[in-house]
Order: sequence, then C-alpha cells, then structure tokens
Amino acid sequence: MRRALRLLPLPLSIAICLPAMADDKPVNWGLCPATDVLPVFDDAPKADKAAAATRDQQDTDIEGDQLFGTSTVPQYQGNVALKRGDQFLGTDHLSFDTESGNYIAEGNVRYQDSSIRMVAKRAEGNQEADTHKISDIQYQLVDRRGNGGAESVDLQGAVGQMHRSTYTTCDPSQPVWKLSAPQIEVDNDEGFGTARNAVLRIGKVPVLWAPYFKFPIDDRRQTGLLYPQLGLSGRNGFDYAQPIYFNLAPNYDDTLTPRYMSKRGLMLDNEFRYLYDGGRGTLLTGYLPNDKLRDKDRGRVEFEGYHNINANWQARANIAWVSDERYTEDFSSKLLGVTASNLQSQVGIYGTGENWTGGLMADYWQLTDYTLTEDSLPYARQPRAFFTWDKPLLPWLEAGVYAEAVRFTHDDVNVKFGADGDYERDGRVFKRYDGSRLDVKPYVSMPFSGAAWYVTPTVAWRYTAYDLERGLADDVRRQALVDAGIDPATATPEQLRGNASPSRSLPVASLDAGMFFDRETTIGGKSFLHTLEPRLFYLRTPYRDQSDLPIFDTRDFTFSWGQLFRDSRYTGADRQNDANQLTMALSTRFIDQTTGRERFSGSIGQILYFDDSRVTMPGNTTPVEKGKSAWIADGNYAINDRWNLGATYQWDPKYKREDLASVRARYLMSNDGVVNLTYRHRLNPDGTDLLKQADLSFLYPISPRWSLVGRYYYSLEDKAPLEIIGGVQWDSCCLAVRAIARRYVRNREGELNNSFQIEFVLKGLSSIGQNTDRTLRRAILGYYRDDLYLVPPSNTGADRDDYDPNQIP
Repeated sequence: MRRALRLLPLPLSIAICLPAMADDKPVNWGLCPATDVLPVFDDAPKADKAAAATRDQQDTDIEGDQLFGTSTVPQYQGNVALKRGDQFLGTDHLSFDTESGNYIAEGNVRYQDSSIRMVAKRAEGNQEADTHKISDIQYQLVDRRGNGGAESVDLQGAVGQMHRSTYTTCDPSQPVWKLSAPQIEVDNDEGFGTARNAVLRIGKVPVLWAPYFKFPIDDRRQTGLLYPQLGLSGRNGFDYAQPIYFNLAPNYDDTLTPRYMSKRGLMLDNEFRYLYDGGRGTLLTGYLPNDKLRDKDRGRVEFEGYHNINANWQARANIAWVSDERYTEDFSSKLLGVTASNLQSQVGIYGTGENWTGGLMADYWQLTDYTLTEDSLPYARQPRAFFTWDKPLLPWLEAGVYAEAVRFTHDDVNVKFGADGDYERDGRVFKRYDGSRLDVKPYVSMPFSGAAWYVTPTVAWRYTAYDLERGLADDVRRQALVDAGIDPATATPEQLRGNASPSRSLPVASLDAGMFFDRETTIGGKSFLHTLEPRLFYLRTPYRDQSDLPIFDTRDFTFSWGQLFRDSRYTGADRQNDANQLTMALSTRFIDQTTGRERFSGSIGQILYFDDSRVTMPGNTTPVEKGKSAWIADGNYAINDRWNLGATYQWDPKYKREDLASVRARYLMSNDGVVNLTYRHRLNPDGTDLLKQADLSFLYPISPRWSLVGRYYYSLEDKAPLEIIGGVQWDSCCLAVRAIARRYVRNREGELNNSFQIEFVLKGLSSIGQNTDRTLRRAILGYYRDDLYLVPPSNTGADRDDYDPNQIP
C-alpha cells in the first residue's frame, strides 16, 4: 500500500514570496476594513501555530459525502475535506491514484493553515514526483494582511514558478497599490525568489519597474538590493543612496551603500556586522573622494562591539575617526553634528560581580570643531584602571572602597587664526604635558531606618596622589601664583618650580536623614494618598590647599536638584571642596488611590553654607561664600490623562535673579496626536545668558487620514531659529505618505540649510524615500507614544540580543 495522500505544499507555492520583503516598522491597519478578503472556512480546523510545528508527524484525515471508485483509485465527491494539524484542503471532487501517485482536485478548491488562506479552480499533480499545478488562485496571508492572485502555479519539488502573480495589502475594493509580475520563480531550498518584469503601481500609475530582482522568501538573508533613499537639500543637492546587501555567512553580513550627492560627488558607505555566541560588533566606514564643496577626500571609521570573556568579564570597544574637523558638521542632519566638538574612542575590559566592579580601559579624543584647537580636548586616559567594592557587613553597617589609577596624555596644541568659518593653523605648536593620578576613597556607612524614617551617617577618607611631568607641574604653579595675585614675571625660581608629586588627603563626613509622612485625602471627589517627605543632608569636609593639583578631568557640577545631596561639587578627583553645609529639602506627592498614578509631585531645596568654601578651580579665585545657595524647585502636575505640566526653577537670593527657568507642557490627543511646548532659560555663573530657547513641536491629526507635523525651535538669545520643521502625513489602509520640509542650523556660523524629505510607506511591503520617522521621532517627543515611557509598554520583554547583562554603564 502506498502512502496516504498528503496535503499540498501550497504555502510554498503562492506569491507569499512578495510580502517577505516587508520591513520591520510597526504598521497601523486601523483604516482597513474589518472583513477578511477570504473569510475563514467554516469547516476548517482552528489555525493553530503550535499544531503547524508538528503537522509532519500527523496523519491526514479524508472525508466526503460520497466515496466511489476502486481501492487503488478512490474518488471523493461532495464536501471533500482533508485535515492534518493546522492544514485544511477542501474541494468538490478529489481523485487519487494510490499506485501512480496522481491526484486531481476540482471545483471550489480551498486551502487554509496558520499562515495563509486561498481558493483555486483546480489542482492536480503527482505525489510521488512531488509535482503540482494549481490554476486560477486567490490568496490571503493571515498575519500580514497580504492578498493577491496568480493565474497558475507550477511546482517541482522545492522549486516553483508562478505566472501573472499579484500582491497587495490593500482591500480589493480599494487597491491603492499593487505589485505584479508576469513570472516569479521560487526556490524553497535556497530560500529566495526571482521576479521578472515586476511592476509596482500606485492606483493605475506604474511608479517602479524592475526587469529582474531576487528577494528572500523566508528568514534566511539573501544578497541583493535594498530599497533606495532619496532626498533633496540645499547643502548636498539631489541625494540618492542605494544600499546593496551581501549575505556573507550565517553570522556576518555587509551592506555597501553608494550615495550620490549632486553638490558633493559619489560617496561609499559600508556597514559590516558580525555575531557569535560570545559577542557581536558593527564596523561602519565611509569614503568620499574629492568632495566638491571642500576639494579634498573625506572619510570616517566607526566600530562598536563587545566580547564576553566569561560570566564576569567583558571586553568592549567603541572607536570613531573622521578625516577632518568639519566632517561631523557636514554629514550630520542633526543639531548634535553642529554642537559636538570631539569624538571619543574607547577600548577596555570590564568586570562585575556581586559586590564589585572593575576594569582596565583606554580612550582617545579627536577634535571635530574647526573653530577650536586641541586645547579644548579632554585628556586621554591611557590607560585607566578602576575598582569598586561595596558590601553590607551587618544590617546597620556597610563598607566600600573606590580606587582609580590613570595615566593622562594630551595632544600638543596647534594654534589657529581666522574667523567667519575660515580657520587655519599658523604653525605654532604648544606642548601639553602628561601626568598620572591615583585616587582611593574607602568609606564606612551606618544605615539606620524604620518604616517612616532613615538616618545614614557616612565617613570616607579620600587620598589622591600625582606624578607629573616637570612642564605640567610648573604650569600648575604658574597658574596658582596668578590666582594668588603674584605676577609670575616677578617670582623667584623657587616660587616658579612646581611640585611634580603633589598629593591630597582628607576625610569626608556626611549625614543623610529623612522622614515619610502620608495621609489619605479627597480632592474633587477622588481619593489620593498625600505624602510629605522632608530631608536633611549635612556635609563636613576640612579645607586642604589644592592649588598644586592639576586639572585633568574635573569640572563643576551644574547646580541642580541632585547637587544638593552630593559630597562634592566637582565631577572628578582633581578637586574636593571643603564644606560645612546643610541641605534642607522637602518633597510632596499626590498619588491617585484608584490608578496608582502620581498626579502631582513637587520638591524644593536649598543649601546653607556655614563657612566660606575656599577650594576653587584654577582661574577662579571667588570662593562659595557663607550664606545660602540658590533655591531649587521642581514640580510636575498631571492634570488628567492628557495634560501634563512641569517646571524647574532656581532663584538666587544673593543676586535676586533666576539662574534657571524651565517650563514644560504636553497635551496628548485621543487620536495619537501630541503637542509639546518648552521654554528654557539658564544663566552663566557671571550672570550673562547662557541660553534662552523656546521649543514647540506637534503631531496634529486633522482626520483619520490626514495629520500635520511640525517643530519650531527658536533661540531667543540669538534671535534666530535653530530648527523649523513643517510637514503633512496621509494615511490609508495600505499606504502612507509623509512629506516634510526642514530648515536647520548646519554650521557653527549659524548658517541654515534647507531640505525636503518624502517617504511612501507601502504597508506590508516596504518604504520608498528617506526615513522621515527618524527625523520626526527625534524632533517631536511623543511622535511614538512609547518614547514617553521609561520602559515602553511594547518593549517590556528582552532577549539576549537586546543587551548584555554584563555591560557596565
């Protein structure tokens, strides 16, 4: 007896290959009709993906109204149904020759499984030779909303050929776009399809024709062309990029992107990716020979990757290089490209355990601002070793230590001259000297707490020692004389000779205490939990003369709420301020008892300085005087589920001025619209304006199909815009079009660039044009609602490719 009739491999033979080109962007099908193109067949089993995984091990059940013929050629008539796992084949008539393997299914042929539904006029073939021919097909994909038809399909084993096939994700009554091909060949063993003379039509207008292209039909990657990117800007002119994908191996690939810019020339970008069990990495390169605007070759190299050495240790590298100081400004479409003055490269090994972290690394900085010299670059750490240990010894006793050893190096300074965007080096070079630093800070803490209170005294000892080159030690001493009011020209040789091995050793003591009060209250008929949270933080550190210590990586912290509770007002180890001060702060919250949402939160705080703080940075001889710091206040009010207001304010009572004012407002519309309004004002320490900016951005749906997007980012201090965006979006069931015009600051002279971006999103297929999503998501907070959440609701899970648990920030 020959094998029983098995179900046809129809999912391998339909034009399912076409939707395999679909991209990964989230697709909104909300404007699509609720009905299916092909309704679920009533007599078919439930489309269960779990059953699909075991279908090959299951038997095929055949039933029909009538059975006649012979034992070797049975024929089924009327409501014939074949079922196996999630598969179903229905027809009016089925005959099957068990000796030869020939079969014929005629009349109302229907097929369904967990991925596809289809109807056909006739199916015939041979089970033994694995050859099949299906005629007059209509199909619908279950997951991707794709649907279409084919005049016929010929199968020979794993190789198939489709004739006059179509694919769209639109409803047949409204075919906004359709992809069709007279002939498509599919090789399921190799995992690719080949379409010939394929035509993409929007409406009845052909917009894209491809005489020949190959594409993947499953998860296996295939070498071939990706969709191009088009753009137009005043800086680059017509901009066309054509990515070419190379599937080199299962665990590494490459994407080469020739990019033509009419005002610059032809650029080659390349992305190489690799992945293995212990790590992954990406290498990005770019090369533009003879840039027409700069009259020289341009290029870049970026590498980012990691390797897990074992469960505790990981090696990481993040390397970046550009050919010249104007590269990031010229080839970045973001404001960050204008404001970034350097690139950092870093390599190292990092470890973490239950109570410790540690590492050995090195970094290097490259100048990317043509208006500055190397003097503005941070010191490179070559190398840096660090170790932290922190462990509770008893319920009320905790001990720890932080240790760091660094060798600091710096490029020599090449002096520049010029202005108005034309800066050149004049040949003068100033030597920058190097040095080393050891910083050790052990501490003991005694955290006492109860249900509504806590008291945490902490005592630390900080020891910092240096080994400096003679030139650096003398430079530090010369600056110290200037700060002390002594002219170096009148100083003695002994006074000018710096200390090449300075050190600093001092205790740091703090006491952090707070209480929590809460009560239930009712406001406007709603029940709230109201909290009151006072906090005191006392810091005591004796004065040490630190004028002989160099400044390698230390800066003043920006005065903010967090600064109220730090044990130093400096970011690095080169300065430890003396302190005899008390922070007084108060926070309050109103929490909705029904939803658990925080409706209002507010905080206010201030530092009381009992003594002058005499430690300063070089060039600043003004100490922090005895008295009171600026008041810091911060508040957030969720008026309802749509309106959210926030404000941060700093008021200095000594000078009777506002040091910082920031006001934020956001309105969320019911139809995914959003409006953001922000005002920021901050002063420099000398009282001059550092920035004064207003920022309005919005996504405003006019109707279910039409919406407006925009941003107006304006510098009140400069009386000039930083970025202006205006655009329109049109959405339908299966097609979306986004067009935006953008005007933004493109260089450090404040000159503006104009650009125009348009993108056609063929839902379930791909997009054509520039990635407008990336521009709008950056400019409009809430353009993707997930961006408003610390942990987006759509990304609450993670896998091993999302992050590495051993990664240290």
